[in-house]
Amino acid sequence: ARAVKSVRIRVGRSFNGFGLSPGITKQQRLDLESLLKTAFANFTGDLEGSYYPLLGMEESVRQQLVDDHFLFVSGDRNLIAAGMERDWPEGRGIFHNKDKTFL
Repeated sequence: ARAVKSVRIRVGRSFNGFGLSPGITKQQRLDLESLLKTAFANFTGDLEGSYYPLLGMEESVRQQLVDDHFLFVSGDRNLIAAGMERDWPEGRGIFHNKDKTFL
């Protein structure tokens, strides 16, 4: 029998005082990143993990995150058309817990 082995769902988010990605300013994106880094630093237990900013990310870390299907590759025409790659890669990153079960 055939079975689904993996499902990937991408969701958008909205934070009070911050626009969504297509309309957010560079400064708002940097401010939101700072706010989230503070929140991530307070996660404990199963949620404790690391934040990896895209700006300055080591190539080996970036490639592993792409290989794990946690990070998309820059240059996606749909993201570009939606205005999601403005000021790339500033103010962007990925957080995951130690077990890579919470991203």
